[in-house]
Amino acid sequence: MDGLIIDCSLLSSSSPKELEKIRSVLSTWGCFQLVNHGMTSEMLDEVRDMSKQFFRLPLEEKEKYSSKGDSLEGYGNDNAIRDGNFNWNDKLHLQVYPEHRQQLQFWPETPLNFRATLHEYSNKIKQISELLLKAMARSLELEENRFFELWGDDKEDIIHARFNFYPRFPSANRVVGLKPHTDGSAITILLQDKEVEGLQVLKDGQWFRVPIIPDALVIHVADQLEC
Repeated sequence: MDGLIIDCSLLSSSSPKELEKIRSVLSTWGCFQLVNHGMTSEMLDEVRDMSKQFFRLPLEEKEKYSSKGDSLEGYGNDNAIRDGNFNWNDKLHLQVYPEHRQQLQFWPETPLNFRATLHEYSNKIKQISELLLKAMARSLELEENRFFELWGDDKEDIIHARFNFYPRFPSANRVVGLKPHTDGSAITILLQDKEVEGLQVLKDGQWFRVPIIPDALVIHVADQLEC
């Protein structure tokens, strides 16, 4: 995946070269790394840090925000055995948009900055999503709002935030962290850890690592938009 980098500032200016690049990258790989997206290093570090602080909390504190029934929202884990390997991760899943659908009983109050930081980060992600949907449409020579009208309506735009933590496991060679999967959304915007690689993408039957690029966001075209 080295070299699959899109400059968000050039997309904003409708650079023909960058639009052609995003069309080519998405047609062949379905993902890329987005730089110059407008979020500061300090903000991204705050998001990473608040996630780490939450997962460091005692289990009884985290379980205050546990998922209920079949709901995805809240704290839990996806631990399971798949093909002899362990799917091994803790997660916190929250709906952030539309705001009237937020279930704040699942939003941690510790660390103290969690809710305010997630709200600010989500606003930025929403803006980036709109820009990307419009740029993708232009790259295909479609009307700019074609995808945005389907997946970016201000009132019904559904955006979820998911935080993942991968605990230590006694047999590291039997752990996959999060099993191979596709996302059922239109696009996924992912913020990687700054120090630990682990994300991989599948192309032509081969797995490729996604290198860590400081402050970059990893963008995946998900199931709905891929079709």
